[in-house]
Amino acid sequence: MGGPLELIILGSGTAIPTIRRSSPGLLIRVAGENLLFDGGSGTLRRLAEAGIDIREIDLVFYTHLHPDHTADLVPLLFALKNPDYKRGKTLYLSGPPGFNGFYRHLIGIYGESILPTDYPLYLKDLKDETWVLGGWSITAKSVIHTRQSLAYRVEATGKAIVYSGDTDYCQAIVDLAMGSDLLVLECAFPNERRFPGHLTPSLAGEIASRAGCKHLILTHFYPVCEGYDLLSQCRKTYSGEVTLAEDLMRFTV
Repeated sequence: MGGPLELIILGSGTAIPTIRRSSPGLLIRVAGENLLFDGGSGTLRRLAEAGIDIREIDLVFYTHLHPDHTADLVPLLFALKNPDYKRGKTLYLSGPPGFNGFYRHLIGIYGESILPTDYPLYLKDLKDETWVLGGWSITAKSVIHTRQSLAYRVEATGKAIVYSGDTDYCQAIVDLAMGSDLLVLECAFPNERRFPGHLTPSLAGEIASRAGCKHLILTHFYPVCEGYDLLSQCRKTYSGEVTLAEDLMRFTV
């Protein structure tokens, strides 16, 4: 099944609440499937604002298990328990090693209120691997953030979108992003406020340059970023197209 890849930014922010930005989350549409990546607080509302029914989500991929990337998992599962909101089709949930244990802990807390009753649920811990699924593929690769953190590459019809999740500068994200059409990189802090485990605009630009990506999208901005010219900082190391993400932005390749 062909067609373009579509990317929707659901949350361009962090754990710090702001009116402007929700916690991290994005949606990729590929070959008739809806793929949700991460899902911090506010993701479900942003999906509604984007016109996407949560019953239309086919697969969910988590980059790591920090609360600002996973907080809306419980509300998602709880919403799908509503008797007037039946789903039917299988929901695929996956994340880095330890994800199944994370899910079991949630069941231990919330019990029946989040257990599926009218749809199959498939859980998988991902390592460095590639799935080929009906004309498209997804590759997970370990990056530097928590002890177990993943970045993802979605490919179809000769096009590729890469999402870093949270990461420090590392060769793994350069390799994963090689030749990508859209590269979505976290950019948590400006150059002057570099924090281990995260990227700055110049580091993100260096990754994009080395990978030869066509369009770089910076996201995951802490509030401190609002006082800096992130675009100019990124231009020091990358001369291609750059976009500073905002919630509900859409891109097609």
